[in-house]
Amino acid sequence: MTQQGICTCWPGATVWLTGLPSAGKTTLAYELAERLRAGGRRVEVLDGDEIRQFLSAGLTFSRADRDANVQRIGLVAEVLARNGVTALVPVIAPYADSREAVRKRHESSDTPYLEVHIATPVEACSERDVKGLYARQAAGEISGLTGVDDPYEVPEKPDLRIEAHTQTVQESVAALHALLTERGLA
Repeated sequence: MTQQGICTCWPGATVWLTGLPSAGKTTLAYELAERLRAGGRRVEVLDGDEIRQFLSAGLTFSRADRDANVQRIGLVAEVLARNGVTALVPVIAPYADSREAVRKRHESSDTPYLEVHIATPVEACSERDVKGLYARQAAGEISGLTGVDDPYEVPEKPDLRIEAHTQTVQESVAALHALLTERGLA
């Protein structure tokens, strides 16, 4: 069963990569996507920044709007995964109850869901500062930066915890791929 050379015989799944800004979530998602596609998997990356620009345009960074953003992304991911796509979701999702609601949505449709905590400490994220957010927060230009002056609730029991600051991107992607393989999803 192939469609344009892509195997449609594997189940879809959502891999939710949560962590602080500049933790490495998006980098790992795109690298894993390449590896999965090379193996014939259908994959979509639901980049939190892109979603904020389009699907969640107009939302603020209040707790209610952050929750609405996570639930919108969770719905899209679940629909994709339920239809045989591996949805990679590099999104901060700072609140445990929001992430749990997304997990329950997946469970209710019997759709595989994996939560992966990219456990890069705030000090390392601040040094990376990919988007300049930590510098802007330190200069007083912005407030509400997750993990600095806004909360980030660390996942208590993620399916996988990756300390991306202590290993290479390739090592982190190998750990992600190993988890998917172990669960029959790669």
